[in-house]
Amino acid sequence: MTKLRRAFGAPLSALIVFLAGIWILGLIAAPQIIMIEQSFWTMQRPEGAAELSVKIDALYNRLDVLALDHAAAPDEAARAAVDAERDAVQTEITALEVEESTPVKTWTLSNYGQMGKAHLAIFAKTILASLAVTAIAFVVCYPIAFAIAKLEPPRRAAMIMLALVIPYAINELLRVFAWQMILNYGGPLNAALGLVGIGPVPFLESGTGVFVAMVYAYILFMVFPLYNVLETLDTNQIEAARDLGAGTIQIHRRVVLPHARPGIAVGCIMTFMLSAGSYAVPYIMTRGTADPWFTQLVYNRFFQATNWNVGAAYALSLLVVCTGFIFLMMGLLKVRLRDIAK
Repeated sequence: MTKLRRAFGAPLSALIVFLAGIWILGLIAAPQIIMIEQSFWTMQRPEGAAELSVKIDALYNRLDVLALDHAAAPDEAARAAVDAERDAVQTEITALEVEESTPVKTWTLSNYGQMGKAHLAIFAKTILASLAVTAIAFVVCYPIAFAIAKLEPPRRAAMIMLALVIPYAINELLRVFAWQMILNYGGPLNAALGLVGIGPVPFLESGTGVFVAMVYAYILFMVFPLYNVLETLDTNQIEAARDLGAGTIQIHRRVVLPHARPGIAVGCIMTFMLSAGSYAVPYIMTRGTADPWFTQLVYNRFFQATNWNVGAAYALSLLVVCTGFIFLMMGLLKVRLRDIAK
């Protein structure tokens, strides 16, 4: 805070802290706290609701008896007494029915128990598929990032980066639909395979299209962190390793990859979290015919089943796994949050 005040002055520093606080508390912390809180309770019938139902039935029977008593009353005074008792019974019935029908907020873990074997299988499949997307994206993007950072001249590197960025000026959904048309049965890829006697290949129904579209959709989130780190690598280290007799594989294993660990961590974390949390890409690429992505189950719980408590429990489960993946990558690559922030 002292450094911030010295750099920007007290008024501007206070404004920066205020806006940062609104961002952190209002847009990050508050939604997560609400989701966590909502995942641990549900609305249930009040305790003793069965006994209340029996009591209400008995009171209705009493009303039937009072109706007969009213009809058999010998005089006006007797009928007035019966009417007074009927009003009292009706008032008691109304109060008991409100008590019986008013749900009670109950703290429980049952929302997490809604995730049966089928949903657990979908959850595991989504996590494994997201890991596969992350691995494929790294394999594809690492050579690209290294070539841009160290092999290509600046002008050509700038052109390659521009070619990677330009498609992202188009809406993500349009790009995903484009891949759906390319990989469809009647698409150009199957048409090309048909010329050599192969196909048609069910790219969309088999789930292959999901991997292709996700790697394409999130390629920049892997390329840019890798490029930013590899650009800071001193080329003399690579040349020194080569002069000492190291081969290409050894250079990358002993020099380049250790230096690129923060970029690898950031790229893998961002790609994994975006893949695990994606809704539109798997739905569009499978056309709703294949097994759903876990995010589709979360969406269904919120907006189709209108069960926000179970939806919050599902979403929190996914959040916990994504958070665990962050610490896993930090542990495997031996990087700190400060290294990732750079």
